[in-house]
This record gives sequence, C-alpha cells and structure tokens, in this order.
Amino acid sequence: MVLSNPQNSYLTWQEAAEFLRVHKRTLARWYAEGVGPPRIKVGRQILYSRTSLLDWISENEKKPCRS
Repeated sequence: MVLSNPQNSYLTWQEAAEFLRVHKRTLARWYAEGVGPPRIKVGRQILYSRTSLLDWISENEKKPCRS
C-alpha cells in the first residue's frame, strides 16, 4: 500500500522515539501516565501518526515566561 500523503504516514514505536529524540521506554512511560502522544495499536504493533506527533509537540510547547 502506498500512502498518497507522506505527512500522514505512521511511525513504529522505535521510529517515533527517534523522531521525538527520546528513549522508547519514555514513550511507554508517557502512555502509562496518560501524557504522551496518541498512538494506535494494530495487532501487536504500536504506531504513531506523524501528524499526531507534530500536533502533540505543538500542544506541549512551553511559552516563554514574562519577566
């Protein structure tokens, strides 16, 4: 299957960890704590949508504090 929109491709657990520059155990911990990016489980495989990861990053971006 070829995806027509590469921006909406899915990443494996390892690829998502590399994309976010964290260890894959960190992703598992975030999921357990309910604070990580949304994921999809297909059979035994955990997948992350590239667009969902980008949205999650934007939502969790810290705004600068006023001094």
